Amino acid sequence: MTDIEKILIPKSQKYPQKCFLRTDGKDVHTKFGVIPRKDVENAKDGEQVLSNRNEKYTVLSPSFIDLYMKIKRTAQIIPLKDVGTIISFCGIGKDTTIVDAGAGSGGLSLFLAHVAKKVYTFDALEENATLVENNAKKLGLKNIEVKHKDVYNGYGKKNADVVTIDIPEPWQVVKHAYDALKIGGFMVCYSPCVPPLSDFLEEVTKNENLLIIHTMEIIERYWEFKERKIRPKSAGIGHSGFLSFVRKVA
Repeated sequence: MTDIEKILIPKSQKYPQKCFLRTDGKDVHTKFGVIPRKDVENAKDGEQVLSNRNEKYTVLSPSFIDLYMKIKRTAQIIPLKDVGTIISFCGIGKDTTIVDAGAGSGGLSLFLAHVAKKVYTFDALEENATLVENNAKKLGLKNIEVKHKDVYNGYGKKNADVVTIDIPEPWQVVKHAYDALKIGGFMVCYSPCVPPLSDFLEEVTKNENLLIIHTMEIIERYWEFKERKIRPKSAGIGHSGFLSFVRKVA
């Protein structure tokens, strides 16, 4: 179960950072003072509480995305902009079965499990597999199966709708991914650099039953609004990784 009971949103637009009431029995410490735990526990969703410096906070129950953004990490997770692209371009939904290679901290597989029917995720490091299992429990996800396994030796799965690949040498698992997919299924490779992606696509072209759909990167840019000052923010998420979409046609 999650250790987050409530989230608190400050009224201040200067520091709109969320705070959290956790199950550790402590008061909530914020940029604008301390909020007594009992005040938060007694507040209903949408009600406000005051810090000892008279700053107002709105109390809400945490949603999936609130909990997801607080998962424990040992490795950089795939950004939401890329997760959303995978979900939309593969048509992932309540009837989709997914095989995921390279679990890491679970950034991709956990979000996929939130929208899909079943996710099988693999990682060669036992500590990563354990971490993903713990994160899944905190998110209340029961449709994700985590395995400590080196996928360079195969998946051991069949008839998946989607196979996602986020490992150092993706070209080495093209055959295994093909075997794991059903006809019409999608293979998605996520790679931060060009050389592994190039080798992956070259390997894909050797199989006439695999069709390369497209390769892309998603650039995300936030905007700031302050009275008449409306402009892109100076900082943003630029390149994170390349996405290649492949479909098994026979």
